[in-house]
Amino acid sequence: MEPDSSRESSAREGSSLPGECPSSALGQAFSQILHRLTGQEPRRSKARNAALQDLDALLEATECDKLFEGCETSPGGMPEMVGKVAKALEKYAAPAVEQEGREDGFSAVAERAAAVGLLFLKLLRKVESAKNSLVCLVRKTALRHLAGPIYIFAVTHSLEQPWTRPTSQDVAGEVLALLLQVTECGSVAGFLHGENEDEKGRFTVVLRLLKPDLNKESWKKNPATKHVFSWTLHQVTRPWLNQHLEGILPPSLLISDDYQTENKVLGVHCLHHIVLNVPAADLLQYNRAQVLYHALFNHLYTPEHRLVQAVLLCLLDLFPVLEKALHWKGDAARPTTHCDEVLQLILTHMEPEHRILLRRTYARHLPAFVSRLGILSVRHMKRLERVILSYLEVYDGPEEEARLETLETLKLLMQYAWPRVSCRLVVLLKALLKLVCDVARDRSLTPEPVKSALLEAATDCLILLDHCSQGQVKGLLAKSLQSCEDSEVVSCMRKVQQVSGDAPHGRT
Repeated sequence: MEPDSSRESSAREGSSLPGECPSSALGQAFSQILHRLTGQEPRRSKARNAALQDLDALLEATECDKLFEGCETSPGGMPEMVGKVAKALEKYAAPAVEQEGREDGFSAVAERAAAVGLLFLKLLRKVESAKNSLVCLVRKTALRHLAGPIYIFAVTHSLEQPWTRPTSQDVAGEVLALLLQVTECGSVAGFLHGENEDEKGRFTVVLRLLKPDLNKESWKKNPATKHVFSWTLHQVTRPWLNQHLEGILPPSLLISDDYQTENKVLGVHCLHHIVLNVPAADLLQYNRAQVLYHALFNHLYTPEHRLVQAVLLCLLDLFPVLEKALHWKGDAARPTTHCDEVLQLILTHMEPEHRILLRRTYARHLPAFVSRLGILSVRHMKRLERVILSYLEVYDGPEEEARLETLETLKLLMQYAWPRVSCRLVVLLKALLKLVCDVARDRSLTPEPVKSALLEAATDCLILLDHCSQGQVKGLLAKSLQSCEDSEVVSCMRKVQQVSGDAPHGRT
């Protein structure tokens, strides 16, 4: 909860807050600790270390009834003050970007986190001990103020990150487990969206606390914020996520629009989660789906295989949403879709690409695009043919992922667009036979299972090619069988000869 200026200045003067029980010695003690934690001194100052020690002693000496008491005339009181201290502790333990690269920078963060975590454990145990006491309503008020900051602290330091160490991770993990116990939640997801339909979760509270650190000017000052946001976002799924769309979409787009590949990939993963868990109607409203599409499409010009992988996976799930807005009348040509546009760009990049990781990434997703377009893949037939022929020629390392995926693409293309295949019979047959011969004679480090998979996939393509050409492949292979001496090549050709030459029933 963000304190207003009048309350903050009052707290820093060491006096009681407006609405707080007057002349509360405990309130003044917490106010002084808050002032020392939020002051302008350096993070590692003696004043802040002393404040932690004083807070520890104060928690030990204070009964839970006193710690969370509130006046009848105010819903705040001590719970609100304790919540402000918890928020200050979370900020104190958070890493700062200026600490990256320093030898002792992140080690100091882990030490602070361990110390703060122990204080949070004591504070949560005080809340837990008040469960069956007369201050049950005040306990709920305390949790409203404490749950958000403590959750952010726990997630920040329990994940494996540069600023965490085993000790701080263990303490943060204990804090998260105790927080779920105190809030009577069976999981983090239940904590965020509520354990049942009638219960309001705390996702809105967490987003409100993260919001000041998720704008264009501030989101890089704390390197943990983006990870806390991403991890938290992925815990909330259908049907709860769509009600938070206005709060989660702008930060996800902001992170994905960064110049660093790591941040781009993280942001795209957030966008993908939104696409998967928000109804299409909500994404289409206010043109959100188009905004997502253009943000993702622009990333395809970046030659980073991890980013391209994340973007293509997200786009494939976004296409059905975008196509809901398209209406096709049977008496007219089908309109060009976003899938057509993306496939065209992918094929443009694939033809000259020589970097092996990018080649594999493109080839891995090409079958999904052909399946998505179905018979409409004939629009890209010439370029698909060029890419398939060139990728089948190039050795792809021991795993041969690119060539295996390219054969799968060819197989799908022949199934969907078989009437257009017969005119390409000679070209495709030469490429497939050359591949079979190269693999059969390969004496490199390629494992035998991979070679077998390649030969089997190539044989399947030869069989489909024979179907598409009404048995012409059998006739062309008959003479080759008489002169070929390689047993593996002969085995593949015989399999083609043995398969029935019935005409295929293409998919539409």
